[in-house]
Amino acid sequence: MSHQENALRDEIVLLGRSLYDRGLTPGSSGNISARLDDGWLMSPTNACLGRLDPATLSKLDAAGKLVSGDAPTKESFLHTAMYEQRAKAGAVVHLHSTHAVAVSCLADLDPTDVLPPITAYYVMRVGTLPLVPFYLPGDRALAEAVRRLAGKHHAVLLANHGPVVAGTSLANAVYAIEELEETAKLHLLLHGHKLRPLTPAQVAEVLEKFPS
Repeated sequence: MSHQENALRDEIVLLGRSLYDRGLTPGSSGNISARLDDGWLMSPTNACLGRLDPATLSKLDAAGKLVSGDAPTKESFLHTAMYEQRAKAGAVVHLHSTHAVAVSCLADLDPTDVLPPITAYYVMRVGTLPLVPFYLPGDRALAEAVRRLAGKHHAVLLANHGPVVAGTSLANAVYAIEELEETAKLHLLLHGHKLRPLTPAQVAEVLEKFPS
């Protein structure tokens, strides 16, 4: 086992525990993956992110076949759909975080961009957030819906389900999904108040100064 793989295993366990301990994904919900030179590491199916074991993480080859470890998350297709469309993605994180899920259940959302640009950090780390229609858990059609958006968006929100975010590294994917959750929380706190989001010019200025 390479040093890169050992380090990634430890990082998945560390960040999974951090996400779980802060209440960002309850029970056995949510899943994490990271790209290897010859495939991926993923959290196993029905695994609690707070209690992952680096030795039993699922290792998949480039074709998505299990090489070692426990069986991968049943939502592995969400991860591979992202990787297929995003060559620079080093990791993918999917959570059932409370505020993002709450936003995904609201009526009359703009399916092309669910959250307003409330802060510069949201613009920097997430940008736009399209809504993926509801599919039953495990439905392979969900992978196709994600794949259609993943080429232009590194973050999507699954309706009545939760966010899926890709990043150039595992840390960056976690930072982005945390920013998404905080922005969803702000959005709900501000509901009913007159909102002053960033203007299109301000958004453009942020993206010019801090390109993703």
